[in-house]
Amino acid sequence: MASISRSKTGLWTVQFYGADGKRRSVRLGKVSKRIAESVKVRVEELNAAAIAGHTPDRVTLRWVTGLNSTLAGRLARARLIEPLETAHLDEFINGYIESRRDVKANTKRVWEQTRRHLVAYFGEDKPLRSVTKGDAKDWRQYLIGRRLADATVRKHCGFAKHFFAEAVDRRLIDENAFTGLKSSPIGNPDRQYFVNRVEIAKVFDACPDAEWRLIVALSRFGGLRCPSEHMALRWEDVHWDQDRLTVPSPKTERHAGHESRIVPLFPELLAYLEEAFELADVGAEYVLRRRRTGGNLRTQFARIIKRAGLKPWPRIFHNLRASRQTELDGEFPTHVVCAWIGNSPAIARKHYLQVTDDHFKKAVRNPVPSVPEMARTASQTVWPEMKQPPDMQGVAATCELARKPLAGVDGNRTHLATFQTPHWV
Repeated sequence: MASISRSKTGLWTVQFYGADGKRRSVRLGKVSKRIAESVKVRVEELNAAAIAGHTPDRVTLRWVTGLNSTLAGRLARARLIEPLETAHLDEFINGYIESRRDVKANTKRVWEQTRRHLVAYFGEDKPLRSVTKGDAKDWRQYLIGRRLADATVRKHCGFAKHFFAEAVDRRLIDENAFTGLKSSPIGNPDRQYFVNRVEIAKVFDACPDAEWRLIVALSRFGGLRCPSEHMALRWEDVHWDQDRLTVPSPKTERHAGHESRIVPLFPELLAYLEEAFELADVGAEYVLRRRRTGGNLRTQFARIIKRAGLKPWPRIFHNLRASRQTELDGEFPTHVVCAWIGNSPAIARKHYLQVTDDHFKKAVRNPVPSVPEMARTASQTVWPEMKQPPDMQGVAATCELARKPLAGVDGNRTHLATFQTPHWV
């Protein structure tokens, strides 16, 4: 049998004699008497099973399964249950990353960055159960102190939240300490840049060969993601007779229906594709030969931009893609442009669309007509063949009629809307 007692400060304790005859205690803290009594019943069942050497009943086993780490740890110290499995930070995250065979290598590389930040702050052997919400907030401040951009901090917080959510699902911890951290992606205006036609022409002139010109054209005029979509592009994806291009999308292929998208063979892009096709090896499968040799495209492209006499923009390939979407959005409906670029209107507004100098110039060249001009246009449309305004007496009579009250359907008296006097009165 077990007993419960309450201290002067309101702390409850369950006491019992274990299988070895020693008196043991399970401290419950400040809980209600009803909860203390229910725990006492489960302790008695667990202790009786331990003494008799049999398995506790199903109800007690389910109760043990749902315990939080604090009470489970106290029961384990009282030798009523087996100690909970303890997972350490670096070991768990490493094992999880390696187990995700369905995730692309680029995603795993970013996960590795988050793991390194966690290990650098908490240490390799930090038990997952010991990480508190306060620890998570302190870690976020640590990232900010390293002068990481807000978008980058949010990205790492999101991945940390994901790792600990997996630990919760595996019942290694009771709650996710990173749940409250801000992790939703935001746009960074400081990294937006519109690459205009004058600048891109200089870049084309500085490209060393036709393949580099095509890489730039696919990004700036086709809106492709570089390097993933460039490297996956095959010549069979170019439909010359239909003026269309099928773009494989490794980034979104895990989502049904988003394995690829159709992009028009824009005139600006077509010329560079034709040039590369003329120089391609006979029977070549992929559009770019550079995919066989690899190399850091970003570093090489930065050199090309500098050779063109320009300063590399913040997001060297993404800014080209965003510039193309900004251009197209001014000519075609947003849903059409998003289908070509391969994103959603919400993502486009947050990370792609920009206000350019051309928008200001267009607004100045095509001002919104004033109210008098709109009225004048309307009168010329209504009375296009009249040499002079209609008879004013007739107009006055019409105005007077409009001001007279009329009987409404419900019997109440109402008025017609006030008649607007034409501009020529």
